[in-house]
Amino acid sequence: MEVPVIERIALVTDFGAGPYLGQMQAALDASLPDHAVIDLVHDLPPFRPDLAAYLLPALARDMPPRTLYLCVVDPGVGGARDGVIARVGEDWFVAPDNGLLAPHLMAGAGQCWRIGWLPSRRSATFHGRDWFLPVAARLCRGEDVGATRLDRPVGHDWSKTLDRVLYADHYGNLMTGLRPVGYAQSLRVGERLLPWARTFCAVEPGEAFWYENALGLVEIAVNQGRADGALGLVPGDPVGPFIMPG
Repeated sequence: MEVPVIERIALVTDFGAGPYLGQMQAALDASLPDHAVIDLVHDLPPFRPDLAAYLLPALARDMPPRTLYLCVVDPGVGGARDGVIARVGEDWFVAPDNGLLAPHLMAGAGQCWRIGWLPSRRSATFHGRDWFLPVAARLCRGEDVGATRLDRPVGHDWSKTLDRVLYADHYGNLMTGLRPVGYAQSLRVGERLLPWARTFCAVEPGEAFWYENALGLVEIAVNQGRADGALGLVPGDPVGPFIMPG
């Protein structure tokens, strides 16, 4: 594995509010004082790497290159799962081997390695701080992490898109694992067919619709309202298929 060129660290977690994020930030500041640390997202659906996996490629799409994504959605922490490093283009990723990186590797023809290095001391339940973060720091410094090539990480056989809600944002808009295939089509959501609109003001207040969001994903919204409440959807719920009005 070549020595990475890394200019910043982006944190991607399901930690939410609480002490864990602050501990990660403090440890990174102490380990890598010359690297910017970006809080990219910390309210991913808890315990759902299968959903976060399909959001990650979209989150990284328009980010500056040479970013290391430190990704921790890890319901199997302390168990038998491995840790992995991946490279896609000029970006690097450190995560548990639970499928979190699989769709991004497939989409970007990336490379993956199993982490062989272990710190001398780590807790059983906070590997984000005690294992994955030190690995990220060692990568930034060009130090060995005991990497061995991994050709079949968990999730290598998953589909390239996911017809489910991935994430609900602050406004109640719902990002999905689908990508647009044509703007003339309606999206089935339960018993409803939602039309496409380019943006919010193209529909009346209170009207539900779908659009291509700034990350390139199909997103469900209600103009000046909450799609999650109006449609009764939460992350993990199914959406689709697309249907041509007739």
